[in-house]
Amino acid sequence: MANPPALDRIRVGSAPDSWGVWFPDDPRQVPWERFLDEVSEAGYDWIELGPYGYLPTDPARLTDELVRRELKVSAGTVFTGMHRGPSVWEETWAHVSQVAALTQAMGARHLVVIPSFWRDDKTAEILEPPELTAEQWAHLTKGMERLGHEVKQTYGLELVVHPHADTHIDTEDHVERFLDSTDSELVNLCLDTGHYAYCGGDSVKLIETYGERIGYLHLKQVDPDILAEVVANEVPFGPAVQRGVMCEPPSGVPELGPVLEAAQRLGVDLFAIVEQDMYPCEPDKPLPIAVRTRRFLRSCGA
Repeated sequence: MANPPALDRIRVGSAPDSWGVWFPDDPRQVPWERFLDEVSEAGYDWIELGPYGYLPTDPARLTDELVRRELKVSAGTVFTGMHRGPSVWEETWAHVSQVAALTQAMGARHLVVIPSFWRDDKTAEILEPPELTAEQWAHLTKGMERLGHEVKQTYGLELVVHPHADTHIDTEDHVERFLDSTDSELVNLCLDTGHYAYCGGDSVKLIETYGERIGYLHLKQVDPDILAEVVANEVPFGPAVQRGVMCEPPSGVPELGPVLEAAQRLGVDLFAIVEQDMYPCEPDKPLPIAVRTRRFLRSCGA
């Protein structure tokens, strides 16, 4: 069999999400020490911080824990509701500053921003209309640009916005509208292959069309059969995850090999962080999946 192409611009990592971690503190989640032990054991060098407060927030302590396991941080993550307008800026910046400061202290260069959900990921309660008004779109794009400017100026971080199911940046139309309405000097995209497929998008096409805006990758797959049921029955994202809609590579879509090859052709260094949403999950489930997934990605050349 021919050797896979050498994906030397792709830096693979994983995240607390692949261990069933969605919240800073939840008794159904594995302790943070176990996550760090197992992500290292699985063969990953890079991690994300996950929900702020899950890992230690003292930079000296976290650095010590990471160094002992030969791990490095690629990014921090925040949720924001910028479509609500300037009134949420102060509260948003206070939280972003916490995460950005820790991200910077860990030597990372990216801040992943996920738009707030329009329905609750735990209860599935509808919180807001799924479509934004023109005014809300303007608030969203201008707010993200302002956030990108402040994060870069204050913390030296690059802002990458993460399209996500059950948020206002999800489908191909919404993602393209967002990119066409924002300044690439201030904000770019964290392309999550699973969420984009969940919402009907084609990751390879997006990379080939908007390559200069792809600043970061999350590697994830969806089970097409479960997704079809989810779409047909309008199942919210949280319950869909519990049904197993996000699945272990390479059993789902999109094919990750072509996605990684398209990203490699961009000619820039990119993080590709594995995430397999499976909250909640049994504590012994994540490690074997992580080991197999790392092996699979090596077979793709990453």
